[in-house]
Amino acid sequence: MGIFERYLSLWVGICIIAGVILGNIFPDLFASLAALEFANVNFIVAILIWVMIYPMMVQIDFSSIKDVGKKPKGLILTLVVNWLIKPFTMAALGWLFFRVIFVDLVDPQSANEYIAGMILLGVAPCTAMVFVWSQLTKGDANYTLVQVSVNDIIMIFAFAPIAAFLLGVSDIQVPWETLLLSVVLYVLIPLIAGIWTRKKLESSKDKHELEHFLAKIKPWSMAGLLGTVVLLFGFQAEVITEKPQIIVLIAIPLLIQTYGIFFISYGAAKAMKLPHNIAAPACMISTSNFFELAVAVAISLFGLHSGAALATVVGVLVEVPVMLSLVAIANRTRHVFDN
Repeated sequence: MGIFERYLSLWVGICIIAGVILGNIFPDLFASLAALEFANVNFIVAILIWVMIYPMMVQIDFSSIKDVGKKPKGLILTLVVNWLIKPFTMAALGWLFFRVIFVDLVDPQSANEYIAGMILLGVAPCTAMVFVWSQLTKGDANYTLVQVSVNDIIMIFAFAPIAAFLLGVSDIQVPWETLLLSVVLYVLIPLIAGIWTRKKLESSKDKHELEHFLAKIKPWSMAGLLGTVVLLFGFQAEVITEKPQIIVLIAIPLLIQTYGIFFISYGAAKAMKLPHNIAAPACMISTSNFFELAVAVAISLFGLHSGAALATVVGVLVEVPVMLSLVAIANRTRHVFDN
């Protein structure tokens, strides 16, 4: 683990604070950056997300999908949780908290947008940071590649329909074109670019060229993540400063969802008698979110300064420290799976 991965929670925290401070000091600058968009897609955010995702996509070896039949249980667990449970529990929690429990604390329009942002988080299973979580739990790297690869393929076809369905149930109108465009921009094209790059490097005479290339571009992924965090919190700086309680309200159901899904997955993995090096990454994939995509879609659908965008940004705030705590739990309970 490099210094950025090892202290990722600290760097994210620093970038969050920096983003809020800079957003309040230079509101006009961030307003100008926010205006650099086309078809509701912000150019700066898009570039940073690409910088963040592309190195991760190059790591994915789609040829490893052929090995999925050898150990199908972990993949089955991940797919069931990601696509049949997680999106719907997130939508239910969003509705419960912002239509019932917090109904007197948030206006109806804002409540709808917060629910929408939470739904987008719930429908986007992790495809990038999961490599970090897998490594931290000493997971089976090849199997993690299989799980991520299959999830990415399914996401291309399932993200838009499930998101549209759940957002529709929440009485929010969804422009299908924007959803599909976001999936193409932030999943399909980076995947294609990653596959092409990997094949090009693997065909090189130098057998270590791929490894050297990944080592060179890996810091860019972290830089893209941290830059995105600064920018997103800069865009939301005024709202965060004026309504810090909103951050807490959004974080509560997100925390319940994250820990709840993890323990459901972890318990199921134990019941299915999965080895720890497959069970831990499977649960991390099931629990964590592809917040890069969720943020991008929220911005595209509802705007940079919307409640939906804020909810997905809070997802970034919650994701890293919570996932690090789950990594610790998984590592400390390794013996449970060895018995």
